[in-house]
Amino acid sequence: MESTIEVNGLHKRFGPTLALDGVSFTVRPGQVTGFVGPNGAGKSTTMRVVLGLDAADEGSALIGGQPYHRLRHPLSHVGSLLDASALQPGRTARNHLLWLAHSQGLRRSRVDEVIEQAGLEKAARRKAGGFSLGMRQRLGIAAAMLCDPPVLMMDEPFNGMDPEGIVWMRRFLAGLARQGRAVLVSSHLMSELQDTADHLVVIGRGKVIADTSVAELLAEASGDRVTLRTTARAEATTLLAHAGATVTATDRDTLIIAGLPAERIVAVLAEGGVPFSEVSAHRASLEEAYMELTRDAVEFRAEPAAESAR
Repeated sequence: MESTIEVNGLHKRFGPTLALDGVSFTVRPGQVTGFVGPNGAGKSTTMRVVLGLDAADEGSALIGGQPYHRLRHPLSHVGSLLDASALQPGRTARNHLLWLAHSQGLRRSRVDEVIEQAGLEKAARRKAGGFSLGMRQRLGIAAAMLCDPPVLMMDEPFNGMDPEGIVWMRRFLAGLARQGRAVLVSSHLMSELQDTADHLVVIGRGKVIADTSVAELLAEASGDRVTLRTTARAEATTLLAHAGATVTATDRDTLIIAGLPAERIVAVLAEGGVPFSEVSAHRASLEEAYMELTRDAVEFRAEPAAESAR
């Protein structure tokens, strides 16, 4: 069965609240797809519909061409981490995984494999209720990997991770994609997705705003702008504005210039005797591109518990 997630025209209301308004996208094998948007955008609702936890009013959500409820042995097709706290706190991490493995008819040795995969060897015999959020995330990932599924869905897996854990998570997700799995990851940490995701689906007010590769999104957000570093910010701003540029200050010694090529910027500054240390093509960050895309999509509204718990 092909390892894809296909979301087609999802509509969903919770009472008067329109949570999803025609959401469509595909998560393809061999890449990490980042799923991002403001609070209340519909990310968690979409993931819950894919996993059959909520029913859509219209549209379909398919895993390998089948809705979740028609999958035989669904955990062998899709592993998910939606809530790292969804566990019995009195059980040890290993017993939690043994219980899940037994329910799926898996051998005990598979539990030891995913414990090692998730980096839980030293904590496996501790009660999960005493785990930090980062350790609970690792336990949830171990559970999602138990049946070695070709599709993975994770909601905010970077939450609670320390720097070592974030590096581990980044490498882990990239490794899953290299194995040919389809990986959908929702996150608010744009810097982590910039280093991890191959593709990005941006959602706002229940609609898909962008569905593109990370490289294409960054290139579009960067545009023809130029980054200028100078210790004479005020003088540079005045000169460049008079030359027809649009100038935006980002910190005390950095300006983003639009409307003039780099060669003209250098000439204007040189003629005016303004010192500078760098003139280079501007490279937008994923956070910058995301903020531009979602500027008009932020809306405070009541959401169902799964979404508002973000």
